Parts: sequence; structure tokens; C-alpha cells
Amino acid sequence: MRAVIFDFNGTLSHDEPILCEIFCDLFAEYGRPLSAQEYFDELVGLSDPEIVRAWLGRDHPSVDEVIERRIERYKELVADGSSVPFPVREAVRYASERVPVAVVSGAAREEIEPVIAAAGLTARISTIVGAEDVANGKPDPAGYLRALALLHGGLNASDVVVFEDTEAGVASAKAAGMRCFAVLGTLRADRLAAADEIVPAIDVELMQRLLG
Repeated sequence: MRAVIFDFNGTLSHDEPILCEIFCDLFAEYGRPLSAQEYFDELVGLSDPEIVRAWLGRDHPSVDEVIERRIERYKELVADGSSVPFPVREAVRYASERVPVAVVSGAAREEIEPVIAAAGLTARISTIVGAEDVANGKPDPAGYLRALALLHGGLNASDVVVFEDTEAGVASAKAAGMRCFAVLGTLRADRLAAADEIVPAIDVELMQRLLG
């Protein structure tokens, strides 16, 4: 493998329960209650804009307002970097010493960057592709293809390994032609079966296996 790309929510940042709670609270305020079961069954892994449009309706007048409120609440709760576990930080550092590292996410850049900075990983991640950088979010491959173009170095999609935690994320990475490892924690293993491999966690030992 000549490059590593991480999904953000639920993969680098162990925050899906936090996101679920925020969305449930917000959607209730806008008259369309959401349960945790519905979030994990129907919405997890989609980009923030797609989650809001899918639940409130594509033409709902408050779509942009809800997205902004979601981002602000998220930043209040996790901007200290506490959602990025120590083994994940060490794995990112290990990988970055050997190959380019990127993040591709359905979240906005303004919420990704503070968490990465607080976790001490800004210098380790050369490229970030957020929700605002592509027209179509996961499961569309646009985010991963954009990251591939930004990484330079004559990389092919087959040179890249991706880490994801949702069906939509796995589908996105595979559609881009990349190898995808699915990380348990957000969804059951049977929902991640399309990945090349399913792993219990991201750590240095896994990176050593992949990168030497």
C-alpha cells in the first residue's frame, strides 16, 4: 500500500453515538423525531447534508440551518480531540511516517480540523476532503477520487487502503477502486461484508501488517 485514507466520523473519531444524539435532538425540534435505531439503520455513513435532506426532505426550508446547528453542537462536544483514541493516534503517526495519509468524510472541514488538531495529528494528515469539497457524498466515490488526485505521487486507486465503519463508506471506497478495511464499532459485521477485510480496531499492529 502506498497511501492510507481514513474516514472521520466513527473511524478516526469515535463519535457516532454523539452524532446520533445530536441529530435526534435536532430533528425532534423540527417536527420529525428520529430514533437511534433509525439513525443506525438508515442514515449512518451518509454525508451531513444527505442525512438532513433524507430525514427532513430535500426541499425542507431549514436544511442549511440544521446542518449549521449540527456542526456547532458537534464542535462544542468533541473539539478537544477526546473522541480520537490513543491507539488510533499512534496508528496515524506510524502510517504518516511511511506513506501519505488523508481523511475523506461526509462531515464539514470546520468540524474535522479542530478535532485532528487537538489530537495532535494535523502535521500527519496531508489531505482532507470534507462534505463541501464534493457534489455527491458517500456512497458515491467522488470524495475518495478527489483525495486520490490531491495526494499526487502517481498513485493509482489500487495503491490505496481505506478505513471505513459504515456500508455507505465501504461502498464509496470500493467504487473508487480502493482496498477497504471495515472497522467494527458502528455497525454489525454482516453489514460490512462488502469490505476486503473486517478488523476489530485500528492500531499500530494493523499498520505494521499493511505497511511494514
